[in-house]
Amino acid sequence: MGKRAGERRKGPKCVAIVGPFSSGKTTLLEALLARTRAIARQNAVSSGSTVGDHSPEARAHLMSVETAVATTDFMGESITFVDCPGSIEFASEAKPVLAACDLAVVVAEPDEKKFPALQLIMRQLDEMGVPRLLFLNKIDKATAGVRETLKLLQPASTTPLLLRQIPLRKDGIVVGSIDLALERAYVWREHAESEVAEIPDDEKAREIEARFSMLEALADHDDALMEQLLEEIEPPRDEVFDDLAADLRDGAITPVLIGSAEKGNGIMRLLKAIRHDAPDVEATRGRLGAEAGKPLLQVMKTIHTPHGGKLSVARVLAGRVADATEIHASSGGTGKISGIYRLLGKDQTKLSAAEEGETVALGKLDDIATGDTLSTARGVAPLVAFDAPAPVYTLALRPKERKDDVKLSASLQKLIQEDPSITVEQNQDTGETIISGHGEMHLRVTVERLEGKYQIAVEAHPPRVPYRETIRKPVTQRGRHKKQSGGHGQFGDVVLDIKPLPRGSGFEFTDTITGGVVPKQYIPSVEAGIRDYLKSGPLGFPVVDVAVNLADGSYHTVDSSDMAFQQAARIGMKEGMAACSPVLLEPILKVQIFTPSDATAKVTALVPQRRGQILGFDGRPGWPGWDVVEALMPQAEIGSLIVELRSATAGVASYAAEFDHMAELTGRLADEVMSAHGKAA
Repeated sequence: MGKRAGERRKGPKCVAIVGPFSSGKTTLLEALLARTRAIARQNAVSSGSTVGDHSPEARAHLMSVETAVATTDFMGESITFVDCPGSIEFASEAKPVLAACDLAVVVAEPDEKKFPALQLIMRQLDEMGVPRLLFLNKIDKATAGVRETLKLLQPASTTPLLLRQIPLRKDGIVVGSIDLALERAYVWREHAESEVAEIPDDEKAREIEARFSMLEALADHDDALMEQLLEEIEPPRDEVFDDLAADLRDGAITPVLIGSAEKGNGIMRLLKAIRHDAPDVEATRGRLGAEAGKPLLQVMKTIHTPHGGKLSVARVLAGRVADATEIHASSGGTGKISGIYRLLGKDQTKLSAAEEGETVALGKLDDIATGDTLSTARGVAPLVAFDAPAPVYTLALRPKERKDDVKLSASLQKLIQEDPSITVEQNQDTGETIISGHGEMHLRVTVERLEGKYQIAVEAHPPRVPYRETIRKPVTQRGRHKKQSGGHGQFGDVVLDIKPLPRGSGFEFTDTITGGVVPKQYIPSVEAGIRDYLKSGPLGFPVVDVAVNLADGSYHTVDSSDMAFQQAARIGMKEGMAACSPVLLEPILKVQIFTPSDATAKVTALVPQRRGQILGFDGRPGWPGWDVVEALMPQAEIGSLIVELRSATAGVASYAAEFDHMAELTGRLADEVMSAHGKAA
């Protein structure tokens, strides 16, 4: 018997289900749970999944928008499946799950349009070192041969895609599969176990060829098997299974199984492959650099339930935790567990304790966040670092009723706990509450959750662009403030030299006062008055890149004061700036757009349509088949850029942007900006 893989890994397992949008992940989860009798029957996702993401937002958009967790038993062993959203906009949900799972089942379909999205998923698995199986779904609808499909998909994977099954066809229709390891045919029955059958005579040649290809790939990692193939010795079946398990766990291959999740076909073979071949929690600990011993957990997901409060879904990587145990987090938080639950979608089963390997929900750990590493010991170090990708879409939010201001802030904090890829900031320039995320749908769902789950009616609109203004020519201007109204009057008199500065210089104040015509104690007041005026110049925007020199002035021994000189400075600036040829400035961003190479031409065509300037493009380092397009683009044109990019690239393009410089904006566009700003004010 083979010894490379060692004994079959027993104990609770955690399996992530990942794949491109609409590839059938939630349908597969339903099929797995129905086959293991965790649910009574398999429901169609369109009519409402039993245990998948059946939030109102998921139903409204016919897509998963958050992870769903379901634990079941198969042949006496516990398996937790975690269904992760497929859209790139919700891809960050998968990362904390993948960190703590033993295996990923990648759901793909024979559709070349989904190749770029599959490549993104495979790359994430590579970076995190997660072993994976590929389930080629919707095989009954495939038009190309399975081996042709694998050739198409192979560039998306850095590890060999190893075909473990081939379709069994009758009259050109897929009616089952042939298992290349077992050398056995299975005739599928809808939502029932397959019937074992002999391999038909007209399929034997194809089976022999495909099996030999599988054995050749396995022999790359097994010298004994290589010798057997060279000597034309049929290897023992148990050694073949041993090699399949060992190479999967080592990340040397990606075994490919086929089926139709919608009809429940190929599900039993997938379950048996998971049970027999998947690594266990010990291997996952090793991948994360953790040790056995004291209780150690990794938080995969945070859920705020309507009645049960906060739940932290976590994998027990080591040890055992009981209810009421005090827990410490790598982020510094601490708390006492108030309830341990086994999850089946929204259904919860209360447990007294969680054993090593189990995936459970921990109740009311208010200071614990998604991605935290937990322990009963203080000072636990994080096992994984999570860096959310740069946001690509933003909205400004405000409650429709002012009384909901505080409620909105608290609800946004809960949403961030559930989805840490959302960022919230208070823009100091505009006073707006800005939320940022990974696409239009991502933030649309966020707004829908605020309104549905937290009952806060909000208005959402594109954030205001931080326009500025500056001047083109210098002016010298006197500003005098004189007021007499009984008793002490007010008097301040200044002469200001106002001139433009090079772009990016900001504001500069100097004085060349001689002879004490403006006493020293009033000079800071003059500067304060100037700075106050610069908050809104003649065009209505903050003024930048201006130098002001206090050149002359006069004072009154009784009526002069700090306030009087501040007002004199404001008057001088207001009258002088209007004569300095003010001009509007808009922020220009440097943008890097990441796109599949076959869509680069579409992307470069989009940039000039948004007043952008292409700087160049090149291959994306380490990403075969991808390019990076660099451009300069006005911030005003960035808002919905991601929508067009995703439309042009089968939903996978992204970008990163940073401020580069301010540039003059004139003509019709400037008039429109000033008109809109005046109405908003």
